[in-house]
Amino acid sequence: MNLAETLNLGCLCRTLSPDRLRKQLETDPCLQGMLDGLATTHPHLFSETAVFVDPGMRATLGQTIAAIERVVALPAYQQLALAHAPETAQHDFGPTGVFMGYDFHLGEDGPRLIEINTNAGGALLNAALARAHRECCEPMQGLMDASGDLPQINQTFVDMFRAEWRAQRGTQPLRTVLITDDAPEAQYMAPEFALARQLFIAHGITAAVGDARDLQWKDGELWHPALPGIAVDLVYNRLTDFSLSDASHAALRSAYVAGAAVVTPHPRAHALFADKRNLITLGNDALLASWGISDEDRRILQAVVPHTELATAEHADELWARRRQLFFKPVAGYGAKAAYRGDKLTRGVWADILAGGFIAQALVPPSERLVDVDGVPTRLKLDLRAYTFRGQVQLLAARTYTGQTTNFRTAGGGFSPVVVLPAPPTVVPGGAGPRAMPAGAVC
Repeated sequence: MNLAETLNLGCLCRTLSPDRLRKQLETDPCLQGMLDGLATTHPHLFSETAVFVDPGMRATLGQTIAAIERVVALPAYQQLALAHAPETAQHDFGPTGVFMGYDFHLGEDGPRLIEINTNAGGALLNAALARAHRECCEPMQGLMDASGDLPQINQTFVDMFRAEWRAQRGTQPLRTVLITDDAPEAQYMAPEFALARQLFIAHGITAAVGDARDLQWKDGELWHPALPGIAVDLVYNRLTDFSLSDASHAALRSAYVAGAAVVTPHPRAHALFADKRNLITLGNDALLASWGISDEDRRILQAVVPHTELATAEHADELWARRRQLFFKPVAGYGAKAAYRGDKLTRGVWADILAGGFIAQALVPPSERLVDVDGVPTRLKLDLRAYTFRGQVQLLAARTYTGQTTNFRTAGGGFSPVVVLPAPPTVVPGGAGPRAMPAGAVC
């Protein structure tokens, strides 16, 4: 067991500072009262404890993401992924998609990729949360900001959106951004929409949050009542209608297909990254070798991507026999909706799975984090999300929970900041050994 695992399973310290979190979330008068509101509506959104990660684990995450991005860039991969994608995904206007989310479980033998999401929520909330945590004791001094460049992360996020704009519009000025979803005020991540709006405004960009169903496509431009009298330049798309095929999104679809508005993330990004059938391809070593993928990238992917296959009626008996070692997910699923552990399956659900549209993924148990829940030491499951842009990790965050999947309903659980521990010091022969952490000091 390495130091990170020791801390995750033995450190009960609470590192969240509510005063700091309030300061981070309520940077603008328009956001005042947000933390109090979250305490009522989202009582299990934020964990009070950090999650620790070994530096070697962090390095493997970065290598895995870079390897996947190199595979996705191949014409042969894109041809395969887009062959079963909707028409809207065939358009390539330049943007790659903001806030890509790579989700992992962490094991003794390294990280295992669970899924990739194109509209990964929580980055702005997690950035504020990470800045609000502080060291719990002397041995932790200086570690809480070790996982990223937190003071500049908001600028990094804004630069990402500007890069998406330039990829499609060149040197034209970015004037307006619409953050959109269906009934955005009713979405669980609605607080983050408000943070995004204020972030854009603080950087000189007119921004609003608006219902995607209220968009209007006229005179070759996209309009929304939340931005009266001015066309929408860029859409920060939080819809789970990944193909923009729903009739209520016809205006957004028309503007996107016409290239009249920059939309990010977009249908092509979902088809290339988040469709879960792509996990089958990423784990197919023979196919990757035939495409010329390097030995090193293939080694990384074989170690990190769990075996994944289509769940089909033709293999029903075999899959049922192995169901306890499998996790079943819809190919276009998100947020763990309609995802099932094989050992929890009923015959009724099994019939739905065999009807089509599901993958079967080798079950990868999550690691755990010990937390204090009303004075009772409690082990929670954890997964780790890497927020990325163009293959570069911007922020790491963890989610702690009980049950089959992340649910934000677990006492003591929720989003947790990730602390990447420093690499062990090199021991010089004949010199003094590394200074050990005082026994019991962490807790």
